[in-house]
Amino acid sequence: MPDVTGYRAKIGVIVPSTNTVVEHDVNKLAPHGITFHCGRMYVEQQAMGDHTSFMELQTQIRGSMSVALRDVMTAQPDLMMMGMSAPTFSGGVAGNEAFQTEVSEQIGGMPVTTGASACRAALEALGVTKISVFSPYQPVADKWVDQYFTEAGFDVVKVTGLRCPTATSIASVTPRDLVTVLEEIDTPETEAIVQVGTNLSFIRMADEAETWLGKPVVAINTATVWHTLRQAGFTDTVGGYGTIIREF
Repeated sequence: MPDVTGYRAKIGVIVPSTNTVVEHDVNKLAPHGITFHCGRMYVEQQAMGDHTSFMELQTQIRGSMSVALRDVMTAQPDLMMMGMSAPTFSGGVAGNEAFQTEVSEQIGGMPVTTGASACRAALEALGVTKISVFSPYQPVADKWVDQYFTEAGFDVVKVTGLRCPTATSIASVTPRDLVTVLEEIDTPETEAIVQVGTNLSFIRMADEAETWLGKPVVAINTATVWHTLRQAGFTDTVGGYGTIIREF
């Protein structure tokens, strides 16, 4: 018998324990009959204000991922969505593919969607090649993001990080702060803007920014939900959260 609430599909989502935005966002974007169920990767030390602490945070996340996958698999999901982004950009295109393979092998070959793959697919669907990107990260991860998109065939015009001091402080970045960042990275040659960092609240603002920037703005949580749905064969569209999930 199908699940009463997730009768069309149940989607597992893996998030760091410090993340307070992904669950909110996926529930806003979920079509009726499709449910999202989170497994949380324990983060003991959430500092990420410099290179050393940021890299330690990544180590903590990777070290607790298998337990989070184990836990969420007990909900018997149909697909798996990664609700964190930095590790999916590490190592460029090959690194992302290796990450997807690693996760899929841990869950019996189930399809896995990552933020990196989702953003790439969204930009390809939108038909753009010149992009500007912003993140909450330190410079090392911005280099990962730049490398990934460049290897995927995009011209990265600008990339910048907000240098958030802790993993939880990412969720405290205000719309006013983001307006400033958007204005800084937008250029006449930029065809689309991409936001990465899943604990950054941006899905609604991305839609609003499209109206005054006059170009697509891709929020990673929207892109990842969109890509997960499309990979599963669902064609539902959702208004109010950007062109990619409203029109594609």
